[in-house]
Amino acid sequence: MKYLISGGGTGGHIFPAVSIANALRELDSEAEILFVGALGRMEMERVPQAGYKIIGLPVRGFNRAQPWKNISVLIDLMRSMRMARKIIKDFRPDVGVGVGGYASGAAMRVAARMGVPILLQEQNGFAGVTNKLLKNDAKVICVAYEGMERFFPAEKIILTGNPVRQNLTQGKAHKVKGEKNLLIIGGSLGARTINEAIAAGLDKLAAANINVVWQTGKVYYEQYKDMQSGNSKIEIREFLSDMPDRYATADLVISRAGASSISELCLLGKPCILVPSPNVAEDHQTHNAMALVNKDAAVLVRDKDALEQLVDTAVELIQDDKKLKSLHTNILTLAQTDSARRIAEEVIKLAKNNR
Repeated sequence: MKYLISGGGTGGHIFPAVSIANALRELDSEAEILFVGALGRMEMERVPQAGYKIIGLPVRGFNRAQPWKNISVLIDLMRSMRMARKIIKDFRPDVGVGVGGYASGAAMRVAARMGVPILLQEQNGFAGVTNKLLKNDAKVICVAYEGMERFFPAEKIILTGNPVRQNLTQGKAHKVKGEKNLLIIGGSLGARTINEAIAAGLDKLAAANINVVWQTGKVYYEQYKDMQSGNSKIEIREFLSDMPDRYATADLVISRAGASSISELCLLGKPCILVPSPNVAEDHQTHNAMALVNKDAAVLVRDKDALEQLVDTAVELIQDDKKLKSLHTNILTLAQTDSARRIAEEVIKLAKNNR
């Protein structure tokens, strides 16, 4: 079987794509897998690191602020679709998998027109533009949230959840009885507002005797790294390579509301405060967060309120064992297990039907 997987632009698209590819290889040891991405974007580096071949298209996003600059974008889109047609003609995939992002739009539209069955994977609670445009081309749409009939035909939807990092559930907790542990994560690059709020509230966290593990992200580490000096309860890191153990130890997690992060928190049953990023398309992180908040499975602090409210909310919540237990119980009910494998099974089913 031959599988064409397309999408990227952000880690939130790339990680599910690679996880699906890995699951396909586990289920079909002779699988041929080819990725199609956007030139200059993150997937062109990350996908080869994961052991897969990728071909880049010159496709780009439209410039909404300066529409007159979109002539060259349209030219690149047409070039990308011609390239996608040649890729599909040469590779002859049995099925196409689109995970969102610029390249996915071009590659999956062309694949569908050439008779290749398409499966889409939507990570967020508010569907992305690319997947909404492709909904009529898709045979199956795998989603992570309930209520996605707002965006896609109900008969095509399968609730699978989002793939999460392997070995995530195998972490070992390192706790001292009676102490509280707070984990702060803002993604690999970091979250400016979360970092500013934590920096301003470190004295409050210290006064509450809370152990703090603060991942600043690559962009902000130099700015904040010296703030841990002299305080053994605060650990400031650019990046955390031992996330399973960190999650296992944490009593409370502060995080952005990206689809992958939320899927991990649900799977692990972690009480969390979500601070949705305002810098994402169609405010989809707020939609992700509200899917949990509405079921009393997470606490929301809006980005604009974080500087004033985040640390106070965290100090109050982490000391409320009854509330922590309630959040743990409720968020666990939203977990979807074996998502990558379940999506891969649907991909293989489509491929066999096409054969």
